[in-house]
Formats: sequence, structure tokens, C-alpha cells
Amino acid sequence: MSRQRVLVTSAIAVVAFLSGGWFLQQGARPSDSVYQRARLFDDVLSHVADYYVDSLDERQLYRLAIDGMLNELRDPYTGFLDARDLRGLNEATTGNYAGIGAQIEVRSGAIVVIGPLPETPAERAGILAGDRIVEVNGQSTERFTQDDAVRALRGPEGTQVTLKVVRAGASDYLNYTLNRARIHSRSVRLSLMLTERVGYVELNPFSQSSAEELAAAVDSLKRTGMRSLVLDLRYNPGGLLDEGIAVADLFLDPGQAVVATRGRAPRSTQTFRDQLPQRYADLPLVVLVNGYSASSSEIVAGALQDHDRALLIGTPTFGKGLVQTVFRLGNEAALKLTTARWYTPSGRSIQRPSRNGFEFDDLPPDSVPPRDTAQAPSFRTDAGRTVRGGGGIAPDIVIRPDSAAVRATERLTLALGRDIAKYQDALAAFAFQARQRFAVTGPLFPVTPPMRAGLLDLLRQRGVTLDDQTVQIAGGFIDRQLADQVSRLAFGRLGQVRRAAQDDPVLSEAVRAASGARTQAELLAFANRAEQGASAQRP
Repeated sequence: MSRQRVLVTSAIAVVAFLSGGWFLQQGARPSDSVYQRARLFDDVLSHVADYYVDSLDERQLYRLAIDGMLNELRDPYTGFLDARDLRGLNEATTGNYAGIGAQIEVRSGAIVVIGPLPETPAERAGILAGDRIVEVNGQSTERFTQDDAVRALRGPEGTQVTLKVVRAGASDYLNYTLNRARIHSRSVRLSLMLTERVGYVELNPFSQSSAEELAAAVDSLKRTGMRSLVLDLRYNPGGLLDEGIAVADLFLDPGQAVVATRGRAPRSTQTFRDQLPQRYADLPLVVLVNGYSASSSEIVAGALQDHDRALLIGTPTFGKGLVQTVFRLGNEAALKLTTARWYTPSGRSIQRPSRNGFEFDDLPPDSVPPRDTAQAPSFRTDAGRTVRGGGGIAPDIVIRPDSAAVRATERLTLALGRDIAKYQDALAAFAFQARQRFAVTGPLFPVTPPMRAGLLDLLRQRGVTLDDQTVQIAGGFIDRQLADQVSRLAFGRLGQVRRAAQDDPVLSEAVRAASGARTQAELLAFANRAEQGASAQRP
């Protein structure tokens, strides 16, 4: 047995003794003691290392043992983090990395710039939304994946990166040399006025400065005349618990509960309450959620719903009612471990029920709730409204997918088959040239028959032909996708959201609700009228 294995076995035995493991095992057979189990594990590892048919590094065996143990917990949120994982976690929770500062997507064999971030090397150099980066440091981006693109553009602070760019209307390539810099990826991705009265803020994810950024955005919109706020938490996977609590604090009164956690570890069972006077007491609030709003997003949505402080619109949230703690293991490793469950102020657990016999089930979220929720446990908000536990947070107004839109999506997906990627690339390529080709001057442009015909022609050039019946059924859906892509690539995220206020049923319903509400009570009354109308239409 190697000296390393002797030390590991001895350490396990000492920890077991000091933690009371020996006393817990009194009356058990010697072979069942923690010490004997540790020796058994080391013997198995020794035999595998010495006699297995293929040579295996002992460090690899220890990692396999760790992964195997954690996998047996059947918890998708628990895991071992190596140095690379830790860097990714740090970037997600702090929002800091080194790069050029641009939102990107890989489409049609190029890195497409969705928009440069403010005050970054990309913005200062003149990189624009819609630019297509075809080379990075002399290497073609034709076969890049999204991960390849991120790795190529990011790097140590102060290092140089050269880009070859194609821009609509330019007769030749544009060449840029940028110095990578420390970039702070903001939680507030976008804030703007949708109407003269209604402001909009997109928040994603919950990182170290989320509450501060949100407060600054809301203050700015109020100065421009905002009377109601739409806070978009769709596709927000969560993040830092403390920042979720701080965001909820902006809209709650002192002493009101935000979230309660319960676990076995020290200090894992506690109730977090609002500490400061409410900052926006007179601001009616709509919160948008969907099946990909998770964790801290659900904490915020649940707290505001339970205290009747926000009108929730969209589809049910993901249903992640668990808290993870990161334990550092040296400088280059950590353990992310589920240590508690959390509950909304009314006492709801929103953890999605298991479907395969394991408590921690990580299946894709449902797009809509079941129409019959009578079996779900019921709770009461401060005003006495009924809310349900389990399976995520159900919005006050659920926007169910239009049946015609569902049929159109299914028909197009079936017709494309394996050519979906070609369709998406053609859509991006066509959107890239549409601004000039069709004299598009703003994000609210009409999608004309020649536009759709041009896209279908480009698809045929790429070997993809859609039959007439598919075009007839899915034509409206194709038009909306085309409008979304052109708005985003030609006018950036701001243009895309302005377009969405017209085409997105969730956002348009939020604008309709917020436009006519002077108080939060009027917003909740809007939800009651919507529910009564929906009930009257049900068979």
C-alpha cells in the first residue's frame, strides 16, 4: 500500500473517531465500522491500481471514487468542482472575466455580434451589432462552436486579439486589433421605456451587484417618467442567494420575510427578512417568469407573490427549491453540496416533484401547469389569495401557448428534421443582409411576402426545401422568427425587446396590465378579471 493511501485511510479513521463515529457504531459488527469500511475502500482501490488490465493513475481513481459517491446522491446540483469549474463559477457569480466585451452567437460559420457591452474594448473599437467575425488571430471561425468562440475571444487581461470582420454595406473586410480587458458582465442586461408609462428591466443572472444595478436602472427609468415596472426574470437560472434577497428587499417592507431555509448544517435553518424601508412602494410591479426561471429567480418571484407585491405573468418556474453551499477544498477544487431546502414566506416548497423515484429530479420543466391543480398543497398570500406549492411557482396570469403556434412549430420542426441547424444559420444570414436589402429602418418593420420568399430562396440554395403546406401552416411562425432575428442583429437587444412588446404574448400582456394600473392593487385586480374571463371560456 502506498504511503499516500495509508495517510488517507488514517485521516478517515481519525475524522470518524473525532466526530463520534465510533460511539455511533457501538453494538455493530467490527466489519461494519467506519474504520473497516475505509480499509475496505483502500484495499479495493489498491487492487484496481495494481491489477486492473489497463493502467490507471491513482489520482484518476480517487476522482472516479468521488464522482461515483456524489452521483449516488441522485442530486444534479451536487458536484465536485475542479479548477476550470471554479473559474466558471467565479465568472458567473461575480460577472467578471477578461475579454473584448461583446454578446455573441455562432451562426452561419461566423461569430455574430449581438451587441458590444458598454465601455469595453469592443465598443471603443467600433464593433457593431450584426458584425460577423470570420477570423480570430488568423484562424477561421467557420467550424467554431459557441465554446470555441468564447475561448478564442477571452484570455488574460492586456493580451491582444485580432479580428477579421464582415459588415453589411462594407465593400471589404474590416480588421481590428483589440487589447483584452477586465469585463464586468452586468446583471441588468437591458432597461428601457416600452411606453410613456411602462418601464422594462431584464435581469440575468443574480451576481454580486444585481441589486445595486437594478436599483440604478429603476431610478433612471423613474426619472424619465416610468409609472409601472416590468421586471423580466425569464431564462434567469438564479445565482447568489444573498443577491436574490437583496433584490426582493427593494420592493418589500422592513420585517417582511423573503425566504426561509431549513437544513441539518449549522446556520442552514433561518428566515431572511427585509432589513430596509421599501425603495419603490408606489411603483406597480409586473414580474415575468417561465420554465427556465430558477433558484434565486423563484425566491424573488415567490416572495413578491406571497406579499401581493407583484403580478406574475408567464409560465410556471423551474421548481428548484434547494440551496447549495460551496466548500473550498484547497486552492483549485471545491465541493458544491445541497445543504438546505427553501420555502416562500407563506410556507411553500416549490421543489418540483420527482417523476422517477429520486427526490432530486432534473428533468426539463413543463411549459404550462396542469389545468387541475386541486391536488397541490394550497397556501395564502398576505391578502388571502390562494397560491399552490410544488412544481415551481405558478404565475398569477398564465399565458398558455397558442394552439396554432404549437402546430406551426411542430410542423416546421418535423419538416426540417436534421436540417434545423441549416435553417437557423440561414435565418441569421438572411437577417444579416435584410436591413439594407429591404430598407428596414426600425425594429417595428412589417415582415413582407418578399422577405419570407427571400428566406425560403436562401434555404433552397442551402439544400433545404419546405413544401407548400408547411409554409402555409408555419408561415406566421417563420415571419415572427425572421422579425426577431432582424430586430436583434440590426438594432441590438433594445430593438429586439421593442419588437417583442408587439409580438411576444407574455410581454404584450404585461404591458397591457401595467399601462392601466396606478397601484399594485389595480394590477392584482387585473389578474382577477383575467382569471374570471378564462374560467368563463373553459368548457
